Amino acid sequence: MRWPETMTPPKRHVPSGDRSPVTGRRRPTPHPEPPAPSTWVVYLITDRAQTNGRPLLDVVDAALQAGIRAVQLRERDLTTRELLRLAEGLRERTRRAGAALLINDRVDVALACDADGVHLPANSFAVADARALLGARKLIGVSTHAPAEIVAAARHSADFAVFGPIYDTPSKRGFGTPLGLDGLVEARAAARLPLFAIGGIDLEHVAAVRNAGADGIAVIRAVLAAPDPGLAAAALLKR
Repeated sequence: MRWPETMTPPKRHVPSGDRSPVTGRRRPTPHPEPPAPSTWVVYLITDRAQTNGRPLLDVVDAALQAGIRAVQLRERDLTTRELLRLAEGLRERTRRAGAALLINDRVDVALACDADGVHLPANSFAVADARALLGARKLIGVSTHAPAEIVAAARHSADFAVFGPIYDTPSKRGFGTPLGLDGLVEARAAARLPLFAIGGIDLEHVAAVRNAGADGIAVIRAVLAAPDPGLAAAALLKR
C-alpha cells in the first residue's frame, strides 16, 4: 500500500525481547557465560594421537559428562577447514555440558566457532593483540615456562596461565628440563593469576602440585589415553 506524502504510515509492531527494536530481526539465542578459570580444576587439552584410536569427540564427551569444565582444542596438524569442523563439534558438546572451549593459537577459528577464548603458546600472539581481536569478554590463556612469564601474562591481563613442564613428558621435552615442584612454588609466588600445572601429571601427582600452589592441572594423556576417559576425568576431579 502506498501512503500519501502528507500521511505517516503506522509503525510496525515489533515484539520486545526476542527481536531487535531496530531491525526487527530475531536476536541470536544468548549463551550462558563459561565457567571461570578459577573453577575449572582440570583443564583438558586435546591430542587425537593419544586416544588409542577412539574418536576424539567421543573421548572428550565422556570427560565432559564426568565433570570436565574446560577443553582446549590443540590439533596443530589439521587444515583450517578440518580444525574448524572439529571445533564446531566440540563447541556443541562443551556448550551442552556448560564447559568452556578454548582454541590453541588460532584466533580466527575461535571467532568462527564462537569459542570462549584462545590459548596462546609462547611464540603466538601477544595477549594485547589477541584481546583486541577477541574483545573483553573472551578468555585468554598463556603457556608459561618461567615465573617472569607469568608476571608478564598477569600484567597484560591474561585470564589464566599454564605452567610447566613440571614432570617429564614426551609432549613437553622440547621445553627443556622439567621445572619440578620448586619451579611451581616460584611460579605461584610470582602472580595471583589462575595457574594450571602441566607436564606428566597423573592422579598420583595431583596432591603435590596443588600443595605447591597450582589452582588446577592441565592434562592430555591422563584422560585421553585412559581405558575409561570418563572414569579417569572423574578421579582427577575428585582428587
